[in-house]
Amino acid sequence: MNIGTQNLNWKFEGVPERRRNTRFPVREDLKYRVRHSKTLVTSGTGKTLDIGSGGILFTTDERLAIGKVVEISVNWPARLDGVCPLQFVAMGKVVRSDHGKTAVRIERYEFKTRGVSAASG
Repeated sequence: MNIGTQNLNWKFEGVPERRRNTRFPVREDLKYRVRHSKTLVTSGTGKTLDIGSGGILFTTDERLAIGKVVEISVNWPARLDGVCPLQFVAMGKVVRSDHGKTAVRIERYEFKTRGVSAASG
């Protein structure tokens, strides 16, 4: 896992960066689901660009609507006790979406364990 402590300054349509928390340049595959009530509106895959305590920036093939609630699932690069694979699952609202990138303000998150497959040894 390649994590630095640099503060990344992503801009959306020329709007300057306003975040207060440092984001870390974590690059991992992710899955996302956008729901309206209990109905799935859209889902897709992308790659994380950076993650911080307050939000996550990731790639998307489509523009996601501002204010929509998104569930994000990332296979976390670190393992519990060096053995058990983890999954980072977060819920939040879309705050920006433009040019193949979406920013979500994280409202809650948890780490879940993933099953160990025979291939992962």
